[in-house]
Amino acid sequence: MAADTDIQVMDILDLAGEVSAGQLADLMGMTTGAIARILNRLEEAGLIHRERDPNDGRRVIVRLERGKDEMHKVHSILGSLEKTWDEVVSRYDEEQLVFLLEFLQHSNALSRKELGLLQEVSPDEGKIFSAPLEDLSRGRLVVSSCARLTLCTSEGMAELYQARFEGSVPNVATKDGVVTIRYPRRLTGTSGEQRQAVVTLSRAIPWQIVIQSGGSDITAELGGLDLSSFEIKGEGSRIHLELPSPSGVVPIRISGGGSGINVQRPAGIAARALLKGWGSAFVFDDQTHMGNNVWLQSSGFEPTAPYYNIEVTSSGSMVTITSD
Repeated sequence: MAADTDIQVMDILDLAGEVSAGQLADLMGMTTGAIARILNRLEEAGLIHRERDPNDGRRVIVRLERGKDEMHKVHSILGSLEKTWDEVVSRYDEEQLVFLLEFLQHSNALSRKELGLLQEVSPDEGKIFSAPLEDLSRGRLVVSSCARLTLCTSEGMAELYQARFEGSVPNVATKDGVVTIRYPRRLTGTSGEQRQAVVTLSRAIPWQIVIQSGGSDITAELGGLDLSSFEIKGEGSRIHLELPSPSGVVPIRISGGGSGINVQRPAGIAARALLKGWGSAFVFDDQTHMGNNVWLQSSGFEPTAPYYNIEVTSSGSMVTITSD
């Protein structure tokens, strides 16, 4: 028997004809990883199929299978739902049913309107970007001139990445596992301009991450990611970096810095750091320093074990490097 969420997805596809995987996630109020698992089940059952948008390889289009046998399965499942609905309706009197009918007609009309808008919106206008994971063995993310950037990770997502934008939409390109998100420099500092991005990366492959030209607010919550390297170039007002457990020696480089830099690694993970910058205050675990060219390492540091090699070049900032 199909789960309730599976039936809801099929109902949406039966009504809409075709919807992208990202749009399904929005309509269902679910994460892309959860939607991917539902679509995997439905595809294995032969009820839906997914294909890359021929006009934009970053989007995955989902449709119901329209063969005679497949549609019989779909209508059988939806028919079972309708029978259950009839049993529920039999509990109400005529006056209550009139109210329920008016409510459902209104809500269905709104749902159809929203589905129509989703189908009319282009990928750029929708401000949601993604690309298929396929058989890529590694990824590289390059973000340039984003005022407020949030990075996070997801396990089990079908895409290489997913990015959502508020305000101005940047130029986004994906090739051979390299994802480039670039805001034009001429927009930097424009009065009232909003440049906000939330980027989710697949945990299935290792990643290199480069953030160029800084930003006013950078948050990277990278738990569970296989991180190969991380680099920030340029000024920013706040940088908060939560690191995953490393699989080897992982370089972290932050240059330009910001008014507050916080780097947090998992408990028990070793690190050593080179801290440069006049007028900066450095806190490394239980050690506090002021000054330039300070070399520090965590207690019990062993260069043969996986560790983070951190280099921070900043002036007039508070730099904190700690473990959970």
